[in-house]
Amino acid sequence: MKTHCFVYSLFIVIVVQSCDAQNRQYTYTKTDRQPAVAGKFYPKAAEDLSNMLEDFFSEPVQVDAKEPLAVIVPHAGYIFSGSTAAKAFKQIDRNKKFKRIFLIGSSHTMYFYGASIYAIGDFITPLGKVVVDTIALKLIDHYKFISNDPKPHETEHSLEVQLPFLQYWLNNEFTIVPVIIGGQSKEICRDLALALAPYFNEDNLFVISTDFSHYPDYQNAKVSDAKMADAILTNSSKEFMKTKNLMENGNTRNLVTAMCGWTSVLTLLYITENQPDICYKKIHYQNSGDSQYGDKQKVVGYYAIAAIKEKKTSVSGFQLSDEEKKELLRIARQTLNSYLTNNETTDLNSKKFSENLMAPAGAFVTLTLYDQLRGCIGNFKSDKPLCITVRDMAIAAATQDPRFNPVSSGELQNLEIEISVLSPLKKISSPDEIIMGKHGIYIRKGNRSGTFLPQVATETGWSKEEFLGHCSRDKARIGWEGWKTAELFVYEALVFSEHEYMNNL
Repeated sequence: MKTHCFVYSLFIVIVVQSCDAQNRQYTYTKTDRQPAVAGKFYPKAAEDLSNMLEDFFSEPVQVDAKEPLAVIVPHAGYIFSGSTAAKAFKQIDRNKKFKRIFLIGSSHTMYFYGASIYAIGDFITPLGKVVVDTIALKLIDHYKFISNDPKPHETEHSLEVQLPFLQYWLNNEFTIVPVIIGGQSKEICRDLALALAPYFNEDNLFVISTDFSHYPDYQNAKVSDAKMADAILTNSSKEFMKTKNLMENGNTRNLVTAMCGWTSVLTLLYITENQPDICYKKIHYQNSGDSQYGDKQKVVGYYAIAAIKEKKTSVSGFQLSDEEKKELLRIARQTLNSYLTNNETTDLNSKKFSENLMAPAGAFVTLTLYDQLRGCIGNFKSDKPLCITVRDMAIAAATQDPRFNPVSSGELQNLEIEISVLSPLKKISSPDEIIMGKHGIYIRKGNRSGTFLPQVATETGWSKEEFLGHCSRDKARIGWEGWKTAELFVYEALVFSEHEYMNNL
């Protein structure tokens, strides 16, 4: 895509509503953001830049048929990380017309609280102008932690270096929302995630700019970067932060940070972790030691990762539509109302249910009260139809969980129901086969057994060893390391809750 660059000035005033209901005025001259690192991080001449990008995009890479909603890309000098970045952008359908593209990076040049969106002009690169979307001003107006201060953007490279890739690769015009996160506040990441979550869909693209490890030697970088990438693949903010802290406190020589743009990645995970149909896939890895210009004593790591929406919701080929999931939640709710209020078990008319709901399947029903577990019981397989299994497990979770007193009718109003439909058990020979956040585990030794649903790993942020240890000790009652001599099984779960369908059940 080629566009003509022109600069103009316009004096305008922006009014932002603050939390104390007083107006704060920002007065500025409309100013396009000029290239700050052209000639340093990438070629300054348009022809040289285009030729370099052409070389990067001509390199082979496997392209997933599913279009990513987000890509995690490096932002170092092109001679070090350009090849990896191009492989991420190449996953995108270059003929797609995006409503807007959100660029999210972490500040490298100044410390400030909150987030800043450059909204006083557009971005200029050697390949032309990239227009800032008008939604930028709406976000600034609406959220007090988001400012339109241009200073964090003036010399920041993390967003600028992504633009030529987009300009070269995409065949349609696009607009951007350039966001820089200041400081190291998890709360700001969560607030930003809440602000941007409504835009995380197929109409838009999120570009998350970050490098991985900084300055360990070549082999230690590969170890640290692999662990951080695996943590992202769990789609768990807790697992991500736990792994980051583990790596940075693990006495790895010269490791300054496991990920310089961790606040940007954390923001994305806060958006995606409660969306079970989002999965992350590794595209490519290298570090600066792989470049002819880098050494292997002190390196920086680069990963390309894509966030993809799985169109189907299934476990081992078993799928449920949104309507079928809502019907199961209604069955569980109606059953509890009837049983706890009148001690009656709801009769189910099998003729009204779909083939999926009449298929035999194992399921767990989990009850929570004010975000605290109130009961959870299920079975792994059943000869009964799924709708009957859910009905029976709802009653069992409310009345038969030995850890809790029976649920009372007075608790019904504030009780939340979650259902996990299970795939068949699969025996494994090594814990290496367990994928945290995807697999539930079942441990069996003699006549003792215990299980954790897949979501336990995500909710607790446990490591795999802790996941196994707690299940072995607390559920199977065979000791913390009992799993090492027990039979291990994994299964998947299709998990959905009333919270997902608020006001629509």
